[in-house]
Amino acid sequence: MHENFHRLVERCEQFNQQKQARALAVMSRHGQQVFQLLPVLLHYHHPLLPGFVPGKVPAGVCHFQPNRRQQEFIDELCLAANGCQGLHNESPEIFGLYSMGSTSSIGQCRHSDLDIWVCYSHHLPVERVELLQQKCLLISKWAEQRQVELNLFLIPDNKFRTDNQQWVEGESCGSAQHLLLLDEFYRSHLRIAGKKLVWMFAPGKLGPNYDKFVTEQFANGTLNSDEWLDLGGFARIPAEEYFGAALWQLYKGIDSPYKAVLKTVLMEAYSHEYPDTQLLCRDLKGHFQTAEQLDERQDHYMLMLKKVTDYLSSIGDTTRLDLVRRCFYLKVSEGLHLTHGDNEQYGWRNQLISRLVAEWGWSEDKLAYLNNRANWRVEEVKTAYGELLDALMHSYRNLIQFARRNNISESINPEDIGILSRKLYAAFENLPGKVRLINLKIAPNLSEADISLVQVPEGKVNRAGWYLYKYGLTPGEIIGRSPLEYNAYISKLVAWAHFNGLLVPATRVHLFNQGSDVIHQHLREFCRDLAQTFPVRCPAPTNLALSRPCEVRNLGIFLNLEVDPTSHWQGKAIEFSAETSDPFSFGHQLENLVGSVDILYRNSWDEIRTLHFNGPTAVVDALTTILGKMHQDASGPESLNVFCYSRHFRSLLRTRFEQLVKESVKLRLARQRESAVKTLVLGREKYGIFFERRGVSVQKLENAVDFYNQLSAQKQHRHALRLDKTEDRAVPDIVDAYASEGLMQFFFEDTEEGFNLYILDETNRIEVYPDVFGSKDELVQSINRFYTSNHEHQPPAGNFANFNLPQYYEIVAGDDGLAQVLPYRSVKEDKDSSRACTG
Repeated sequence: MHENFHRLVERCEQFNQQKQARALAVMSRHGQQVFQLLPVLLHYHHPLLPGFVPGKVPAGVCHFQPNRRQQEFIDELCLAANGCQGLHNESPEIFGLYSMGSTSSIGQCRHSDLDIWVCYSHHLPVERVELLQQKCLLISKWAEQRQVELNLFLIPDNKFRTDNQQWVEGESCGSAQHLLLLDEFYRSHLRIAGKKLVWMFAPGKLGPNYDKFVTEQFANGTLNSDEWLDLGGFARIPAEEYFGAALWQLYKGIDSPYKAVLKTVLMEAYSHEYPDTQLLCRDLKGHFQTAEQLDERQDHYMLMLKKVTDYLSSIGDTTRLDLVRRCFYLKVSEGLHLTHGDNEQYGWRNQLISRLVAEWGWSEDKLAYLNNRANWRVEEVKTAYGELLDALMHSYRNLIQFARRNNISESINPEDIGILSRKLYAAFENLPGKVRLINLKIAPNLSEADISLVQVPEGKVNRAGWYLYKYGLTPGEIIGRSPLEYNAYISKLVAWAHFNGLLVPATRVHLFNQGSDVIHQHLREFCRDLAQTFPVRCPAPTNLALSRPCEVRNLGIFLNLEVDPTSHWQGKAIEFSAETSDPFSFGHQLENLVGSVDILYRNSWDEIRTLHFNGPTAVVDALTTILGKMHQDASGPESLNVFCYSRHFRSLLRTRFEQLVKESVKLRLARQRESAVKTLVLGREKYGIFFERRGVSVQKLENAVDFYNQLSAQKQHRHALRLDKTEDRAVPDIVDAYASEGLMQFFFEDTEEGFNLYILDETNRIEVYPDVFGSKDELVQSINRFYTSNHEHQPPAGNFANFNLPQYYEIVAGDDGLAQVLPYRSVKEDKDSSRACTG
């Protein structure tokens, strides 16, 4: 071991106590309680303790001795248990509890989450590990009741000596990171209770000889397994993890953008040093083994800042260097509170930040702007969002290019790529009609006292359409101001203001209308209906939902907001009878009373989409478009609401349209029906809506011959495009049932000779490849690389990266013998019907 081994052990204990004091100083009262009681909850197993699970749950933390506060809690618990003579535990089965991440660093703030590793022997039976996992989940829920986010990760002692078979789940990075996760753990860990970590005391340059060296130390008695835990070293630099790590950090950027920018640039800096990468954990170990006191060189946030600063300076990227410094400042300043003053455990943060700001040469104005982040409004947030997203995508692209240049394969498994890319697609992909959420926890409140919606008609200098302002309409307020957003239709702007928090119940909404039928009263009603129907935030989508085609979850339909045929009836006699009372073909004039249809829906990937239709075919256009978003085996919408803003016959029109939509959705999702047709009269025209397994189409019908011709054409269209013309291979019905517009879908069906491959493209055209040989994993990886790389060469305007990667499925027989679809997984042993998407 290190030549000053015994001195290092003493110094480690001293530094650990100092770091615990620093961590506690920043936490809220409840955070302190959770942090200090956690080892008690895992050391003992008693029905009165939070997290109790019946059964033989592993308990006992090595070398844990309650401190005064912990002992007081235990004594109070014993009193509550009618004079119980203390809590007892036999032999300890938990090797240690270690926090990782920002805890105790300059990056910790009052509301930082607690990421805790619970380390145990890999020899523990699986069923007992599952009981421990249940207990940890209950403890996390107990902490959540105290407004503390506690994430407990079960880590077997051989985790980093075996292949990574984990999957992305919640706060677990799954296969996205493995040895890079160990790097982050070693550089940021804080021992709460349990064994000391061998790696911190081993010489720094062992490389592939690390395991041999550590084995010798245990053999000769320098180390003993009762006191020391070895999680492994770094025999190689894990360059194949950079791509997965970048995806993971992009995902984390949805909730923690400043930290994510720092970490993605760190991965880029690592790749820049390849193959002689110097991991930060090695820098920290070197500082620890020579330090006489706890200083900034043992703060992993400071080490990360230095690493990315040196890298960006070396390539002359001053723009991103300035952004990284601002991200660092905004991240660490979250932990600064005036109430702490010069507290001994807190003042070091202020001193360190003040020194950095002086070194960077920031002006007073710049500092004041950043310090005012709590009061940033939408303009500042839009600017920050653009900068942060640019930086994240810049690092992501550079890491993809690095992997291609060095012919490095990604270690992240295909299913985790799929899950993470779907999360990123939902959060960042900018698509027509999609409501983009810009406030990635950048500012706490974007509500506005006034917003104005201004219409510009055709033929003017400015583009025709609607403009959103955050001011009233008086000349003094709005002249010379830039609009926040533009769109061709008003509902998209109102939705953007609502979901980004600008439009709240107290907001005054102003309207300047030049040509549409929108009136102020109806606009206020629309804002109210939208707010009552669609909450701003919903629970995050599950991994199962992200592994399936997206489904419409909440559907809102808004009729005649912009175009209302009944608004022009003033002074006009309206004649109708029972035979001419259908609002789609109303009165003696057979007038279609639907002038415009606005659709807003939230899907199972938590995207918010808007659509707008007007003109004589708005009804069928809107209907077929929304039905096209539903594959046949999808679940129906959890909520479906229709609103109408007509001057006349509002209730009649709303009821008729709602009936039409519900009937059509039922026909689209009917699993036992091969095909169906629904006729609809709009004004004086007749339309046929054709329901097939793979989609819905509409045809204007002039006469009976057209109707039967269209039916015949639909039957012919259902046949697949087959590249193997010599074989008439039927496409499984379940493939048609999962057809979903807008994404590539690959279906694998095992055969004796290999597997059949069915490919549905974005428009639901199908190709069939029978009896394919080779590895599915390699095929999936190569397809993902193609889509990622191809997008780089031809990026669509406004997009930063391609996250709309294909989805992969396997067709298997269920217990009842019927075909069912499972999300594709590279580890075959893990397949079971619990993952079925149904079929």
